[in-house]
Amino acid sequence: MEDVDFEEEEEEEGNEEGWVLEPQEGVVGSMEGPDDSEVTFALHSASVFCVSLDPKTNTLAVTGGEDDKAFVWRLSDGELLFECAGHKDSVTCAGFSHDSTLVATGDMSGLLKVWQVDTKEEVWSFEAGDLEWMEWHPRAPVLLAGTADGNTWMWKVPNGDCKTFQGPNCPATCGRVLPDGKRAVVGYEDGTIRIWDLKQGSPIHVLKGTEGHQGPLTCVATNQDGSLILTGSVDCQAKLVSATTGKVIFMVRSSAQDAPGSGWLPGWDVGHL
Repeated sequence: MEDVDFEEEEEEEGNEEGWVLEPQEGVVGSMEGPDDSEVTFALHSASVFCVSLDPKTNTLAVTGGEDDKAFVWRLSDGELLFECAGHKDSVTCAGFSHDSTLVATGDMSGLLKVWQVDTKEEVWSFEAGDLEWMEWHPRAPVLLAGTADGNTWMWKVPNGDCKTFQGPNCPATCGRVLPDGKRAVVGYEDGTIRIWDLKQGSPIHVLKGTEGHQGPLTCVATNQDGSLILTGSVDCQAKLVSATTGKVIFMVRSSAQDAPGSGWLPGWDVGHL
């Protein structure tokens, strides 16, 4: 991975138990309403778990689903361009590279595949551990993914050069490459947050204990220039972190007294730290 130029060109889950849901007051409960969509992608035979648009032209979409299938579509008329074949479990991650020349799909078992969009040919595949998330680098043909064994993987595509970032002994539940392309933030099931140096393969900052979360992280995001990182967790807290210092500078926490099912939206406690 030493020759990767990170400065390259800039650019509802289903009702599994079969419960019968009672209509709620003030809610229009019919799923049989008029179809106002302009285009429908209709080849999946089970729930669709992921969808992504190509960032370069905004003319293509990729979808993945519970039927172990992934498809690339043309947005203008919904025509199927090709199937990303060969997956053996539900496809939960899918996305285009920064220049839209490559499309990657990943299933729950950890099988990742990459296709060349113009030729519709598979150019790379890899079997990692059980997949938690997947994301393309914003400036280079580099793919990152987090797995249930706590590792974050980084591959140069299509030659397959690989680097791993070892986290705690628990799933790496979410991740995001920062806009500068040099760092990535990864959240873990134990509530820790790590900001990684992608070149060196070492953590720049580690937030844990009271600085981290008290439950698994579910999402991370950054602002446009990558100076701030927002994290969310099942502990009902969102934290705003400085990407430079690794310090929590702001926190939003749901009020404990707002019990689920109370019939009104929870309140939030907001504090500067």
